[in-house]
Amino acid sequence: MNEMAGTFSGGMKRRLSVAISLIGNPLCCYLDEPSTGLDPASRRTLWTCIREAKKTRAVLLTTHSMEEAEGLCDRLGIFVDGALRCIGNPKELTARFGGFYILTITSDPGKEGAVSEAVHSLAKDVRITYSISGTQKFEIPSSQLTLATVFAAMTSKRQQLAIRDWGIANTTLEEAFIKISRGAIGT
Repeated sequence: MNEMAGTFSGGMKRRLSVAISLIGNPLCCYLDEPSTGLDPASRRTLWTCIREAKKTRAVLLTTHSMEEAEGLCDRLGIFVDGALRCIGNPKELTARFGGFYILTITSDPGKEGAVSEAVHSLAKDVRITYSISGTQKFEIPSSQLTLATVFAAMTSKRQQLAIRDWGIANTTLEEAFIKISRGAIGT
């Protein structure tokens, strides 16, 4: 390629910047939002290069993408209003600041009250985070119930509550980050 860097697309300029930062095999490399604006295939390729670079040098990365942070970082520091609020590996932070399951249930419209009642009977600190047209999302502290309990309840009450679909998931790093940044939890 024999073109001026100024003629490159934004994504190509970003990839070029990462490549330039790795030239000369530095002991420490600073990357500021390296994959912002890249298409998914280019992003994955760039992440592979960064993971490879991490094997021989320290890489300090700033990002707003929790997917990028989770995929590339061994340790995360989360800053809110210029102050470091917490530090740790992604799984540690998710467990420490998440610590809940997200239960999503879709039922026939009009059954929301009965569904909510059934979920509240599973644990004492249930919080509804979303409710629209028969679909509800609940946050349930993972310390207050087991997955087996949820599966048993959903299986036994599926017909009675007219449940069309349901699913349960652990807290994501994104959800933990939102709670930290909103100051919803003490750090």
